[in-house]
Amino acid sequence: MAGWNADTAAGPWGTGTVTLVEGTSFCISSANGDIHPEYSHGVFQEDTRILSRWNLTVNGKPLEPLAAEMKQPYRALFACRVPRSDGHADSPLIVERLREVRAGILEEITVRNYSSHAAKCNVALVAESDFADLFEVKEARVPRHWEESRQPDGDSLTIRGVWRDVRKGVVVKASGGEVGPEGVTFRITVPPHGHWTGLLSVVPALDGTGPVSPIGRPAEGEMSLSDRRRQEWVAKIPVLHMGNASIEHTLQRSYEDLGALRIEDPEHPDRVVVAAGAPWFMTLFGRDSIWASIMSLLVDPSLALGTLQTLADRQGKVVDNLSEEEPGRILHEVRLDISSGLALGGKSAYYGSVDATPLFVSVLGEVSRWGFASDTIAALLPHADRALDWIRDYGDKDGDGFVEYERLNPRGLINQGWKDSSDGINFADGRMAEPPIAVCEVQAYVYSAYQARAKIAYDAGDLALAAELRDRGALLKRQFNEQFWLPDKGYYAVALDRHKRPVDACASNMGHCLLFGIVDEDKAPLVVERLMSREMFSGWGVRTLASDMAAYNPASYHNGSVWPHDTAIAAGGLRRYGFVEQAQRITTALLEAAEYSGGRLPELFCGFSREQFAQPVPYPTACSPQAWAASTPLMLIKSLMGYQPDVALGAVWLNPVLPESYGYLHITNAPMAGGRITIDISGSTATIEGLPEGMVFHHGARPPMANLVEQARLRPKT
Repeated sequence: MAGWNADTAAGPWGTGTVTLVEGTSFCISSANGDIHPEYSHGVFQEDTRILSRWNLTVNGKPLEPLAAEMKQPYRALFACRVPRSDGHADSPLIVERLREVRAGILEEITVRNYSSHAAKCNVALVAESDFADLFEVKEARVPRHWEESRQPDGDSLTIRGVWRDVRKGVVVKASGGEVGPEGVTFRITVPPHGHWTGLLSVVPALDGTGPVSPIGRPAEGEMSLSDRRRQEWVAKIPVLHMGNASIEHTLQRSYEDLGALRIEDPEHPDRVVVAAGAPWFMTLFGRDSIWASIMSLLVDPSLALGTLQTLADRQGKVVDNLSEEEPGRILHEVRLDISSGLALGGKSAYYGSVDATPLFVSVLGEVSRWGFASDTIAALLPHADRALDWIRDYGDKDGDGFVEYERLNPRGLINQGWKDSSDGINFADGRMAEPPIAVCEVQAYVYSAYQARAKIAYDAGDLALAAELRDRGALLKRQFNEQFWLPDKGYYAVALDRHKRPVDACASNMGHCLLFGIVDEDKAPLVVERLMSREMFSGWGVRTLASDMAAYNPASYHNGSVWPHDTAIAAGGLRRYGFVEQAQRITTALLEAAEYSGGRLPELFCGFSREQFAQPVPYPTACSPQAWAASTPLMLIKSLMGYQPDVALGAVWLNPVLPESYGYLHITNAPMAGGRITIDISGSTATIEGLPEGMVFHHGARPPMANLVEQARLRPKT
């Protein structure tokens, strides 16, 4: 996960944690809805914890949790009961807390009295804010001491904090309650078999002085802002039905989570990108946002375009060792309001990613095939070319043809590929690889970037540039297969170390190499055999590290766990090289794993064998929802559909291989070249209706990119 260090993992969660998310706001609480500062709980807005304690008691007693149900990713209903003081087990007082996350939270509290006698109740909420930034909470650091003031005024309590010259604040508002310095108290009498309802809100104060726009309950018949935003999202994405109800539920959950993880570019409100994941990564990331958007092209190609445009605006311009910025480099992450100095590189933007830059170019090539306006794509080409310059001038500093990384300062990430924990790249005997390190999947991304830019160049008639990039890609592929291949082991080295020695651990990274086509055809069967071996395939997904490696640990972050997005990439690679049965097997395993978590795949789960545990073992601090994981089911189905549009060529390919157990697949309102199409698939047959004029449907596999490039070269220009 981008921005994560396994050795600085999140602080304690508590049990039964519930996470709600909407845009850049999120809330983490316990199963009864309470927020405790001693855990990694809180209400966060733009990377600041604006609420660190939110404890509800009735007659001085904390609530006993009964159930917590997520209605939408941004709204949950908590059901609790009030413990009795007379020792009886059953209590007649039930408390419901309906919470919605926006720029803060809105909470409706209902006390229901199921007895035949009136109940006098003191409903009290204690509110605190430590204004800790996200890194202080995530890394369980002692927060800075803010000079605090608490000012009750009518139905509001304003909590302000000052640290050096930084001012922050939060406003708690409660109608009908007694507001004091500690929080809010409602003194109520609930009639027999009756109920009482109160409404509270918590919003950040702008610059620590005045509140942002208050959040309130919409009028009768109206929708909340979050519901309207969700409705707009639902209206623009495909409607999907599947014969297998469980898989359909998982895909619908992916829709919901992707909708909640969308954030707006503050400088371009019309531009929407995908945040990396909740709770710690609700912001723009290079690698994560690119992968999530490309994996969800089937649903909304504009997410990928918006992500590319936003990353292009922040592309590196200067050399800055602290932030690891370099000309042409695509950033690793952006933090919105970090004041503690704990952010990577100590600045709001950090560039320590080796793979975001080639992925940027590769994804631009994919996006260019979905029918966006030519001038929109053309505006991104200078950024793609600067990214290619970075690959040549900074990514490959020693000129050996491979892109490698080594952090530029002690505060940066040690490992800068997707396995970015400090122990993520190691030899078969467990020794750590020493940087500079060239990881195998990054070479595949660079190869794909050359191909993608060559295709765009051919389409534009720039045959010289296209030929140069094609030749550069061919040379890289040849060198890669010579130097990364381990003939005595039958798989690719995960990396080359500082001495250009192959790092010989058997890892999932080679699945990425399959997806991007850098693997030689004669080596592919051996790679597939290894990926599907008992040591690599857990029964739920592909392990990040084989179980016969010295560093293997099924409960590690990157050394034996299963990451759904990583497995989905491998499945796509299997399909690309014609290993259909294996792709189906992996896909089915992951979709079955989703059933054990309500249809939502987590960021990762432990790598224990399916034979050992009958359901996936959760990884304790996995993000959920997480953008890669939310996009995984969509990518899995798209891969089995064999769905490949190319509007520039006026063609769309479908080559479906859905297992019989999946049943039919019916998709309406699917975006295509500014229009909407309907797709019907059953097994290996497919039909498309509503294709824009000039588009032709081909039933079968899309020809290799080299063939398409040649077609583009020979096509008459108008």
